[in-house]
Amino acid sequence: MSETVSLAHDGPDSARAALERCVGKGGVAIFPADTLYGLACDPLNAEAVERIHAIKGRGERKPSAVMYFSPLAMRELISGLGPRTRDAIGALLPGPVTLVIANPEHRYPLACRENPERLGVRLIEGPLAGTMTPIFQTSANRSGAPAPTRFDEIDEEVRHEVDLGIDGGELIGEPSTVIDITAIEDDGRWQILREGALPAADVERRLGATAAG
Repeated sequence: MSETVSLAHDGPDSARAALERCVGKGGVAIFPADTLYGLACDPLNAEAVERIHAIKGRGERKPSAVMYFSPLAMRELISGLGPRTRDAIGALLPGPVTLVIANPEHRYPLACRENPERLGVRLIEGPLAGTMTPIFQTSANRSGAPAPTRFDEIDEEVRHEVDLGIDGGELIGEPSTVIDITAIEDDGRWQILREGALPAADVERRLGATAAG
């Protein structure tokens, strides 16, 4: 790890600038998401994505999410989606959820992997909010190991292999809730694929009006 930034000591502006620099140069960063620590890189840079898979020690067929830190940066992605899908995204994001959305334009194929018709997306708040660079993201742990909630819990081998580490203190420790909304446009159906930080009752409450519409 060639650079370390602490949110507590260096501040969010320095952290955002360092993340954008690292990702823009094709590097890999450890960063604090809203729930757990993650690995980040340019979602269109195949070499950087391959580095993340090598760091995690996992196969490359598993899909990952593309994370945004700004609604403005996400605008182009959702502009071609239907009204129910856009309403669902507005009801759930930003927040501790990963939405699996229809991807008719086959954006971010490196994140989609074997099924370019589906894309996982996140939009989070927190100290890195406002960063304009979208990232390919996955948890900052070796495959099969627990996902870290503190910077000093991250495996030394993982820290050694990245270009930037952003220490954001202790996080809440729950993974995001994963919700499939690929069918919501057609018939209002949606499905929770993984329960996590946003309870199912809250998902139901937020999506109820959208699905019924």
